Amino acid sequence: MQRSQSLLWLRVVSVALTTGAAPPPAVSGQVGPGGPLSRIAVSPTAVPAAGVRRLSVDDAVRLALEQNLGVQIERLNPQIQDVAVAQARSFWSPQFTTGVSNNSGTTPSTSALSSGLSTITGSTASTSIGINQVLPTGASYSFGWTTSRGTSTDIFNTFNPLLQSGASLNVTQPLLRNFKIDNIRQQVEIGRKQRDSADVQLHATIVQTTGSVKNAYWELVFQIDNLAVQRESLELAQQLLKENERRVQIGTMAPIDIIEAQSEVARNEESVIVGAAAIKQAEDRLRALVFDPATPDFWNIGIEPVDTGRFKAASVDVETAVRNALDKRTDLRVARNSLAQNDVALRYFRNQVLPDVSAVASFSSSSIGGIPVPTSANPLNSIEQAIPLQLQRSFGSVLSDVFTSSYPTWTVGLSIAYPLGTSTQQANLTRAKLQYVQAQTQLKNLELQVALQVRDAARSVQTNEKRVESARMARELAEKRLDAEQKKFAAGIETTFFVFQAQRDLAQARTTEVLAISDCNKSLVNLEAVQEVPSSGGVAVTAAGAGAIQTGTAIVRQ
Repeated sequence: MQRSQSLLWLRVVSVALTTGAAPPPAVSGQVGPGGPLSRIAVSPTAVPAAGVRRLSVDDAVRLALEQNLGVQIERLNPQIQDVAVAQARSFWSPQFTTGVSNNSGTTPSTSALSSGLSTITGSTASTSIGINQVLPTGASYSFGWTTSRGTSTDIFNTFNPLLQSGASLNVTQPLLRNFKIDNIRQQVEIGRKQRDSADVQLHATIVQTTGSVKNAYWELVFQIDNLAVQRESLELAQQLLKENERRVQIGTMAPIDIIEAQSEVARNEESVIVGAAAIKQAEDRLRALVFDPATPDFWNIGIEPVDTGRFKAASVDVETAVRNALDKRTDLRVARNSLAQNDVALRYFRNQVLPDVSAVASFSSSSIGGIPVPTSANPLNSIEQAIPLQLQRSFGSVLSDVFTSSYPTWTVGLSIAYPLGTSTQQANLTRAKLQYVQAQTQLKNLELQVALQVRDAARSVQTNEKRVESARMARELAEKRLDAEQKKFAAGIETTFFVFQAQRDLAQARTTEVLAISDCNKSLVNLEAVQEVPSSGGVAVTAAGAGAIQTGTAIVRQ
């Protein structure tokens, strides 16, 4: 009994010197997350020059939401969709037009009344301005104003130079097709729906990133605890090796028996090496999620988790979780948004099969002026006497006639167009109806899949909680068994083989316990996340241990 206590004391002192932490309890004490080993400061390599960053789970999530590249990329999508909506609305913006031209030419005379002129020359300079717009009601209008000044050698012109001005307004309002919805309004509505989807996708990315960060954090905690377990096993093997060497020296054990102890030490050293590498790998994964790659010494910043993987049983209400998921899941919200977009397209194509009936109205006004041609230049004086004498009219007088509607022209009408036979609009409507029914069925199927995922996640939490209790009991029994084997070995009634086997079983039991606690914490993260986002490989953790494989007694995740 005294010998067993001495071995335990040597082990306590060795761990305290190695870790610089408080000495752990004897074999019968708790080992694992939340216990003494979870507080051991494991540093597989020397502390890098960049130092160590102490992080809690909440700190890691906050940094990720600020610096994660995936979140930054997704934050641009709502802005892109804002531009798309603005682009669709731009078709309602008025368009201003203007033009300037000058036309001159010489034509041969074809009239016997041209007073011997063989050619007639003339030139016309004109300007025009206008504005046209499509309104949100589906109506469209165009307004134009033209002015011109022309000169000619034709003696039959009333004015030379001739000043002309005119204004026109045309309005068209659809009454059936394109009345309630048209192509522009369809694109604007769909753009708004896509903008809403971009917000949902951003929220999904934030939730998924949060879950990935938490899982990466608990993975790092697990690997640190697992390395502590491997070091503890190595220390036990080293203590037994020293005991065997002492027995060889005093002649109570054959030298050949030391080989088994040396082999056990070498095997545990390998587990420590593998566990240290797993910590660096877990650090890299967490670092890539929470830190900005532009940070100086990005790859050299060490991460020290502040929170430990303590086990805390959770009460899971499956039905409430399912209802919450059916209301909040981002993939369901996106699917419902897509269904709303299909509804917009369906309304548009239903409108397009209607007859094209439009009310049209137009108004125009014109005026002329200039310098009258002298009557003496006209050889037909008898005709000239019958024509009232034209007075000189300035450009201001011409404009006044246009805008006071001295010479108005009104037109009001109704245009009707209807295709004969099967039309493209009818084919589009038939396809839109089928796509709408398909989208409704897909939404129902997705709701079923969501319920299955939430139930699986809740079951995983319950299963992992039972795994923790079972692993804890197995670890306690393995500690008692090792204590018994050590006592038998000290009494000389047991060989080192059974002691080493008990040490291996204890190391495996401790690793299984910390793994079960880690998976339980991750399954809680998954249950929380799966109520808002689809389950993914980075968030979901099954009760089977998340695909872990054993290398010695170290656990390395694939």
